[in-house]
Amino acid sequence: MQHTPGVTPLGPVGRAVSTSSHAVQLTLGERFSRWAPSLVLVALVLAFSAANPRFLDLDNFARISMAAAPALMVAIGATFIIIMGSIDLSMEGTISTTAVLFAQGFNALGSSLLGWGWVAIVIAIAAGAAIGLVNGLMHVKLKIPSFMASLAIGFVGMGLSVVLTGGDIVRVHDDVFRALVFVRIFDFPLMFYVAFVIVLAAWFIQRNTTLGRNFYAVGGGEDLAHASGLNVKRVRVLGFVLAGVFYAIGAIFAVARNGMAESLTGANYMFVSITSVVVGGTSLMGGNGGVWNTVVGVLIVNVINNGMVVVGLPNYLQNGVLGMLVILAVVLSTSRRHAGLVK
Repeated sequence: MQHTPGVTPLGPVGRAVSTSSHAVQLTLGERFSRWAPSLVLVALVLAFSAANPRFLDLDNFARISMAAAPALMVAIGATFIIIMGSIDLSMEGTISTTAVLFAQGFNALGSSLLGWGWVAIVIAIAAGAAIGLVNGLMHVKLKIPSFMASLAIGFVGMGLSVVLTGGDIVRVHDDVFRALVFVRIFDFPLMFYVAFVIVLAAWFIQRNTTLGRNFYAVGGGEDLAHASGLNVKRVRVLGFVLAGVFYAIGAIFAVARNGMAESLTGANYMFVSITSVVVGGTSLMGGNGGVWNTVVGVLIVNVINNGMVVVGLPNYLQNGVLGMLVILAVVLSTSRRHAGLVK
């Protein structure tokens, strides 16, 4: 298992293994795979810049940051789940439901962030956490595989969003709320800076909290974590709750960017978020990776999408390139010598 700063690996009988000896054991391939996502990102930027110098325009980077911000929030939530060695496929339904609840609540509370509209943010985040709680309880209490339990919850969420909207679009017109998109600081939208603060908060949870360290312990070896006295079921449930919170934040960002919420607000986020996490270097086997890996992964995905538009390549090539990139990332990040079936 790749060592993560702040996490002390355990030996076969639960004793801590020295970090220095662990670092010495890293092979050249493991060192390369650790830096591969960043190298890919740099290579993509250089390639698209060579193909079209307009790619390096500050306005273009601002567009990339705008497109990346909602997806980044969702991908961070998925990161915590994948670190535990599980898979969450509920994000599209969660995003659609929380986006609709936010937009409807915002309008019902006066349609102003300076008034009572801010309560809608709390409602959306609480709804995201509640969906995550149900998701986690289904997984651990009913002993349903995480991908199946979360997929079912995702379908329920998509259906619920249709019921809430009746198939209509819920628009949000508040200028203060839309300032996340339209107010710019050094040419970058305000949403970029808010997203950066939230990334720092997620990194703090990952690195400096007991819960964050427990995610790695569960992903690194559930049986060993349980034998060490860790309440694995509780950690898994809390992981899904935390993921639901980040999905809701992503939904709020999506509403700010689009100016509306509908039953399709969460469409395509499942592919983009999981692709970003894996491409960023977080292994599907669990136990390694983290928030900054996901930041790099989200940037890679959005640079590819934006760069192909800038250089004039057909849209249908984007998913093909991303699919190839996912396969390459899995090959680089997964040790198939010691792996059985993927969970």
